[in-house]
Amino acid sequence: MGIMSRRRFGLTSLFAAGAAVPFYNEAALAQLSAIGPLPPDAVKINANENPLGPCKEAAEAIRTAVLNGGRYQYEESVTLASTLASVEQVPSQTVLPYAGSSDPLHRAVLAFTSPSKPLVIADPGYEAGPRAASLWGAPVIKVPLTKDYRHDVKAMAEASPTPGLFYVCSPNNPTGTITPKEDIEWLVANKPAGSVVLVDEAYIHLSHTAVKATYLVAQEKDIIVLRTFSKLYGMAGIRAGAAIARPDLLDKLRTFGISPLPVAGMMGATASLKAAYVVPERRKIVRDTREDVFAWLDRKNFSFVPSESNCFMVDTGRPGQETIRALAAEKVYVGRVWPVWPTHVRVTVGTPEEMAKFKDAFAKVMA
Repeated sequence: MGIMSRRRFGLTSLFAAGAAVPFYNEAALAQLSAIGPLPPDAVKINANENPLGPCKEAAEAIRTAVLNGGRYQYEESVTLASTLASVEQVPSQTVLPYAGSSDPLHRAVLAFTSPSKPLVIADPGYEAGPRAASLWGAPVIKVPLTKDYRHDVKAMAEASPTPGLFYVCSPNNPTGTITPKEDIEWLVANKPAGSVVLVDEAYIHLSHTAVKATYLVAQEKDIIVLRTFSKLYGMAGIRAGAAIARPDLLDKLRTFGISPLPVAGMMGATASLKAAYVVPERRKIVRDTREDVFAWLDRKNFSFVPSESNCFMVDTGRPGQETIRALAAEKVYVGRVWPVWPTHVRVTVGTPEEMAKFKDAFAKVMA
């Protein structure tokens, strides 16, 4: 038995015993955006966080969870599942809560890929899935985005005769761009038999044009939709999310153990869903701030990717790491570089005050 086969056998045996995913570690994932202690006047626009934090209803629910923290309160994850199912108009048994969406993303890679069943992703795209695949021994096939920054679903479908999982992030991280519902429908309908499409909708509420893919779950297609409350809902540090899929697909995720769910996150997420004003209000706040920055970048003749999310990619015209370091010297901390676009850096949309400081610092370091 080869080294990788022994590793997979050992991991599979561990999972069968009920252990949680061994290399799913939120702290390790956070290292993608971790920058250490910052000065108090720093502008932190590197991790696609929402500086508004939880809405007032969620904050009150979280406070209640803390006051009742001596109880397990298992029922709160069931309440979240039924509430999200009602909002999305899918059966309640198709919703499985998690502490964020990175956990079910990792589980999906474990469940549906293998050394003979690759993970197919867009490039540039979110890196957590490929990291899981590399530890699991599954190949990763990267397909460039189209010229208008969509997932090239036809090229993805043709990338392997035996794909295990297609990962589609829309709006995409890091570009903030949309892959239309028609393209996602095409991929679901035309993918090789036995494969599954995973649609990551972490940023869906921030877009004014994107269409949720949960209707395909209601149609019982081979699709898993991921949701998180870390972005628009401002709960990145509190941890709440869900996988939405047919029960048989969710059972594949359950194979790899059950992780404890933070009650504060579950209650905050439920309260957020019930506060109907939150999505349109915050979407407008982010959009207005983002479009103001885009107008400024246009006036200054800087090249950027038009985004519908709370992040965007700007071309610095030089190695992106140089720009990151120069901005940090101005106490402005932006996101990382993707190897396929070495001169681009990812910038999170912060508050108007934060973006004003970004504009001043960016103009200075690009002069």
